[in-house]
Formats: sequence, C-alpha cells, structure tokens
Amino acid sequence: MKKSLLVAVAMATVFGLGSGAWADVLMGVAGPITGPGAAFGAQLQRGAKQAVDDINASGGMNGEKITLEIGDDVADPKQGISVANKFVADGIKFVVGHYNSGVSIPASDVYAENGILQVSPSSINPDLTDRGLWNVFRTCGRADQQGAVAASYLLKHFKDAKIAFVHNKTPVGQGMVDAVRKQINAGGLQDVAYEGINVGDKDFSALVSKLKQDGVSLVYYGGDHTEAALITRQMADQGMKANLMAGDAIATDEFAAIVGDAADGTLMTFPPDPRQNPAASGIVKKFREAGFEPESYTLYSYAAVQVIAEAANAAGTNDPAKVAEAIKAKGPFKTVIGDLSYDSKGDITRADYIVYKWKKGDDGKYTYFPTE
Repeated sequence: MKKSLLVAVAMATVFGLGSGAWADVLMGVAGPITGPGAAFGAQLQRGAKQAVDDINASGGMNGEKITLEIGDDVADPKQGISVANKFVADGIKFVVGHYNSGVSIPASDVYAENGILQVSPSSINPDLTDRGLWNVFRTCGRADQQGAVAASYLLKHFKDAKIAFVHNKTPVGQGMVDAVRKQINAGGLQDVAYEGINVGDKDFSALVSKLKQDGVSLVYYGGDHTEAALITRQMADQGMKANLMAGDAIATDEFAAIVGDAADGTLMTFPPDPRQNPAASGIVKKFREAGFEPESYTLYSYAAVQVIAEAANAAGTNDPAKVAEAIKAKGPFKTVIGDLSYDSKGDITRADYIVYKWKKGDDGKYTYFPTE
C-alpha cells in the first residue's frame, strides 16, 4: 500500500496532477517595465493582468486557467530577444506585447519559430504584420493608417505652415515621419527641415535654434513622449511660436507632466479614447478603484488577452496555431476597445485614428481632447 501510494504521489508530481498546473495556459506580457518607457510597460502589464484575472474568474480558456509571466525588455531589441527566448524556455504559448515595434519585430521571429502566438497592443510599424508570419497580430492600427490621418489634417489646417519633420531614428519614429512627409509632399505642402535626434537626448537647444531660424511654425515629431516633451518645452523656453504634432506615443499624462503649460495646443493622432467606450465602463471603474488610470494602451492590452481567449474558445482548443487561424476567421471579437476583426496579415480591419489637441481640462490638468 505504501509503495503504491508513493508511486501515485510521484506520478502526480511529475504530471502536475496534484496542483492542476498541467492544465494552465501559459501567457507572457512583455514591454519596458523599467527604463524611460516604463509608463507604457505598466499599461501593458496592468491591462493584461486584469484581463487574465477577469477571464479566469469566468472560466478561463476552454476551461483552463491562464497563468501570466512578465518580461521586461527595457525597450531594447536585444533584451527583447532575451525575453522571447526565456518565454520559449518557460513554455509560454501566447504573448501580449511588445510595446515598441523595434522590439516586437525581432521577437516575433523567435515566437514564430517556437509555436508562440503574439498580439501586440501598441506596435504600429507595418513590417510587423507585412512579413507574413503566421503568429503575429495587434489590437492597434498601423503607422501608415495613422500617418494618413495626420497628413490629411495638416493639408487641411496647416497648408500655409512651415513644417519641420524630426524623428528619433527608430523604425517606428522615422517610419511615421516618412509616411506623413510623403503624403503632405504629394498634397503640395513642402517641408522646410528634416532632422534626426537620438533616443535619450535631453538638450535640443541647437535643434530648436535651427528650427526657429528656419521660421518653422509646426514640428511633426516621430518618437516617444520623453523627447517630444523636451523638444516642446525647449521650443517654448526659446520663445519659438510653433505647434508640435506627434503620434500615439505621446498619449500619456507623463507628456504633460514634463511639458507643463507648453503642452497647450499640442496635436496628436490616437484612436477614439477606449475609456469612453460603454463596453469598457466596468473595467475602467475597476482600474480606477485600484488607483490606476487606464490611459493609452492599458485597454488595448486587456483587449489582446480577450482576443486570444475568445478565439481559443471559438476554436475549441488552446493550440496557438489553431487559435491564430480562429483570430483571422472567427471575428468579430467583443473587446473593451470595441469589436475587432482581422485580415489575413493579422491587422485589425478598422482604421479609426482621429486627431487630438492637448489643453486644460475642467480639473485644471492638461490632457487630450478630440479636435472638431
């Protein structure tokens, strides 16, 4: 009897029968948890964790519990590869992330080779999905879609402006700038300057002096919120009367915290605020009660987990390859950011970017509001 019992216990340990771990769906969330992009990494992490908690409470994926592992890529491609390889070693089958396109793209190759499905809430570079990998999806739009909205706005409202393009030399930052520049040039509006800066730069006095000398009245910036904020503030400090326009990477309260009053009038492209979606009201309330404001990509990360779980339930399996097929074929999926359907590349079929302007709200704090 004792021998039989010991064998049974040993078998339960090996196969996880004693704890139920054998049935867990292993999921990773990856982004810049530390470093300059940590505000966005926190959004991805908090969004994914809340979604996992809520889905587990409702029965999980095909009756199996989701277990979440966090990977910190520090917004660095090499570290992103390290995170991806660790996820492979740990048996992760689904990944929400990464934040930066420059990290998502190389990491996606690792995931594709190892049977892992990836959904990015925020990587907008077209190359992420244009390469035709089986496993790559996103809940956000693409840079070329966002660039078209920005270019249209500039051609309509700034046709007589002297426009300068500044980018941070990254695939997504320069890609955004080049997309907008190409489209405004085609529309008959020529830029007067095209400059690159380095991620992490803090002193832009020489750049601002040059732009001021060129008579620039609008700067279109491609890059993250920290450098965008510093450029905006230093333009104001030098008495340069110019607007700044950027993409969704400045959609964080940290931008206004750095810029102060110089944030007033800053333009930005971003989808309709998902916090205003009635379908998200309960989730938004839950975040706020926990002391976390679900801005920017928080709900896009939540939606990424929803898409994975709904597609898995529709497919009747948690096999990543079958779930990938279901994402493309079984939509639309009900999410906190609205109904999402996918094309054959892994892109959402809707393109819903609009233009926002930063200004003071009723509470006296700067935030972004849709333009008319």
